[in-house]
Amino acid sequence: MRKLFTLLATLFFALFSAGELVAQSPAVVTLVRAGRLLDPRTGNVLSPAAVLTEDGKIKEVGSPSQVQADAPAGVKTIDLGSATLLPGLIDSHTHLLLNVTLPTEAEMTRYTEFQPGLLLAVAAKSPAERVLLGAQMAREDLESGFTTVRNVGHSGIDGDVALRNAINAGRVPGPRILAAARKLTPLGGYFQNLNPAIAEPILQQEFLQVASPDEARRAVDEDLFYSVDLIKVVADDNGAGITVPVMTAIVEEAHRAHLRVAVHAQTKIAIQTAIDGGVDSIEHGNAVTDEQLKMMRDKGMFLDITPTWYDGFATKIYDASIVMSPAFRSALVAGDDRARQRAAARVQRVLKSGVKFAAGSDMCWFYPGKTRGQASATMFTALHDVGMPPLDIIRAVTVNAAEMLGWQDQVGAVEPGKFADLVAVAGDPIADISELERVRFVMKDGQVVRNDLASH
Repeated sequence: MRKLFTLLATLFFALFSAGELVAQSPAVVTLVRAGRLLDPRTGNVLSPAAVLTEDGKIKEVGSPSQVQADAPAGVKTIDLGSATLLPGLIDSHTHLLLNVTLPTEAEMTRYTEFQPGLLLAVAAKSPAERVLLGAQMAREDLESGFTTVRNVGHSGIDGDVALRNAINAGRVPGPRILAAARKLTPLGGYFQNLNPAIAEPILQQEFLQVASPDEARRAVDEDLFYSVDLIKVVADDNGAGITVPVMTAIVEEAHRAHLRVAVHAQTKIAIQTAIDGGVDSIEHGNAVTDEQLKMMRDKGMFLDITPTWYDGFATKIYDASIVMSPAFRSALVAGDDRARQRAAARVQRVLKSGVKFAAGSDMCWFYPGKTRGQASATMFTALHDVGMPPLDIIRAVTVNAAEMLGWQDQVGAVEPGKFADLVAVAGDPIADISELERVRFVMKDGQVVRNDLASH
């Protein structure tokens, strides 16, 4: 027994000492140097610039000589040459577990652009297959510089939550995800005309339907059971709508759990319902009026602009994937022109209103020849082409988006204490916003995800 006790004691102290060695192991420290660093908050540029990261956080930002002097001996150095550094990009409105194919010309005359593609994406794939698809989409988003995303529905009961957890655990690569799980919708939304014999199981997998304040609170609690990061609500869809008392109940229940509420609202009535219900962000807001923008500004609400269709998106996809009749293509182009004009007028009103705004890709579409990240990044030129200045675009996907998500103390800027999320482009994104479609360097949590620039 004495020998056994001695052996166990020796083993215990050996393990304890090993644990101490692990605990005392040196921190992972990296020095990133670049020709320029853009601060989206002020628009100022530091040139040349250096960022010191330690254990996944930003420790110091300044001139290379200053930061190098403060760095430990033998620090790992990444030299990005003349590139421009920015904070990691934030896509505040995306759908990682969808990759919808637009319908053919014949189908477009019988359905909307979201049918039958959405139905197939939801009903023809198992939950496991959708999560695996989401893992691919997440990796491709990260490789294009999106280090944080907010996934706002269409992911099954908890697919985006499972994907978020897998990324956080290091099992699969991807951005930080704020997961919404199932959307709260009015009765009859989305699959309103679906065959009733099969409708209910599909709806239960994708949505939580609410028609009263009590149902609203219960729906929020159901999403909370799956550890969501926010609540997503559809205020208008197919003529149906959520009432102000129901919206208020949703917001009260979510805020009690310290979660924010993002609301899909495109019509004037739905936008007003969202405002009166006290939501945190209005998604899309296509028909927002100047008076509503003022109300949102006064209440501190965010408008999350989704420019997916601002710049001929459907025509570009169709050109790359199907043969169109001349008449159909002409109709698409004419619709693109009208959408572009409406978007340009709306963007100017938003900029003048002083309302807080962010931007999200709303990407859920299969874009031939592009990865999901490349497709998501088309929103930058789409916003620029309707008149949004480059610095405002960059703010909309960094500091503004971080505030809208409630993560301004963690992401959205290159500042000490925040996550070491960095992207770099070869040129100047203020002079050419399309540089953000060609991100050449990505770092998340101090770990290099991609580096197409000179380094050592």
